Amino acid sequence: MKTHFLSLLFLLLISMKAYSQAEFTISYSQSQTHVQVDENGYLEILVSDSDLEKFKNQAYVRYSDFGAVGDGKTDDQNSIVGTHAFANENSLNVKGDDEATYYIGGNDRKAIIQTDTDFGKASFIIDDRNVKNRTAPIFEVKSSLEPIKLEGIHSLKKGQNKLDLELDQAYLVTVSDTTVRRYIRFGLNQNNGYPQTDNFRIDKNGKIDSKSPIIWDFDQITEITALPIDKKTLKITGGHFTTIANQEESKYNYYSRNLLIRRSNVILDGIEHHVTEEGEHGAPYGGFITIQDCADVKVMKSIFTGHKTYSTIGRAGKPVSMGSYDLTVNRALNVSFINCSQTNDINDRTYWGIFGSNYSKNLLYDNCKLSRFDAHMGVANATIRNSELGHMGINAIGTGTLLVENSTINSGRLINLRSDYGSTWEGEFIIKDCVFKPNAGNVNQADLISGYYSGQHDFGYVCYMPETIKIINLTIEDSNHSPEYNGPMLFANFNSDRKDETYLEEFPYVITKKVILKNIKIKSGKQLGVSKNPVMFQKVEIEGLKK
Repeated sequence: MKTHFLSLLFLLLISMKAYSQAEFTISYSQSQTHVQVDENGYLEILVSDSDLEKFKNQAYVRYSDFGAVGDGKTDDQNSIVGTHAFANENSLNVKGDDEATYYIGGNDRKAIIQTDTDFGKASFIIDDRNVKNRTAPIFEVKSSLEPIKLEGIHSLKKGQNKLDLELDQAYLVTVSDTTVRRYIRFGLNQNNGYPQTDNFRIDKNGKIDSKSPIIWDFDQITEITALPIDKKTLKITGGHFTTIANQEESKYNYYSRNLLIRRSNVILDGIEHHVTEEGEHGAPYGGFITIQDCADVKVMKSIFTGHKTYSTIGRAGKPVSMGSYDLTVNRALNVSFINCSQTNDINDRTYWGIFGSNYSKNLLYDNCKLSRFDAHMGVANATIRNSELGHMGINAIGTGTLLVENSTINSGRLINLRSDYGSTWEGEFIIKDCVFKPNAGNVNQADLISGYYSGQHDFGYVCYMPETIKIINLTIEDSNHSPEYNGPMLFANFNSDRKDETYLEEFPYVITKKVILKNIKIKSGKQLGVSKNPVMFQKVEIEGLKK
């Protein structure tokens, strides 16, 4: 009898409690479970006692439990937000209804995901034609752990291996110095650069993970924050998402009505994203899947869609194509894309390349078929294996090791060092067991390592070519070439003005020291040349080049 009384008392206390957050309240002991909006625009999540007991017994909730209709017409966003808010508060999983099609209109409200979520076979329509906030995510995967400030750290050194700290667990550290500018962009989208930024992983004893090294000297620190790395894996599975594209003027007004992952240790498995109703103009997209400020994220067995390329006037006052992405990684470590593909042709040039990244480390493509791999403002260590890349190929600047293995590249360049950020890679390239199909086999030029560097622009750092380049077992499928094609080149013409040793670089380029070539097969029968600008690369030691 005593045990029964205590249980009733506990349920009574729970039913009297209203859980409040910034945009919603959760109230119990109601007659019917539903979600409504109050006079201030906040969500009221009302839960009956009988439903509360049922939900806890089954350990999950469905969107339909909180009023989602799922007919593809009724706006179900409030019900979806309310379902996740209740699930987070009660540590319950969330499931979609397999036969449902959830319509999500233009309201500025996001669902916070903090528990395992199975979208199942449910469909979601995200309508971007009339939105209140184009940068508000639809879902945000968020840690329940709070970041901490790190006190007493006033400087850092490149390659430093430990901080003098004792912590409760592992953290992702983000540090910045606003007095130093890096990535001062060159070209049609030129800018004045960004504050020096880095991120790295530390264990509870302050040891820095050698796979996420500090890449800059910080003589002073403006801000340093430590984000806890969740120990438990959060899983998000299934779901068929369709974005009805925005109809805006073609300007740099990026849309991010997406699935934003800002929690460490997450697996995203079996998601599918489509895009419809792209017209003659539209604003670009920042990534349907955006992974940001976190570590240890895997995206598996998923399908994405490249966005149509639109043009605008860039900062240099000239027309420029706008980057538009379905996959984006920012300030993140250890992010893997495994068994992923896209709905449209990876070699269709009317669609922009599907992936972009900034300030990230240890990125992986494994068994993917995607139009592009790209590191904008640097990457430390990247691997592409067992994959096929389309017309935009591999574009990278950064540090460490770039490994490309057992993959097919259909771009005009095997690897392109991005000229707008100084065509820089401080480290090495390893290319093994690959097939290079220049421009998907329609060849008029084929460069293995491409880029441009005039030596007259300050990017905010010393610019390097890879110190060593190893190319082993490479087949170049260039049989279908134009009459003017003279054969593949190891290096592109990085600077056509550098015709002799009298050329002066105000900001000198550090050229590759050594190239190792083994078993290079060229289907056209032509020889691999060094470059159309041999002066620039005359001191490079090249092992295995046929004369």
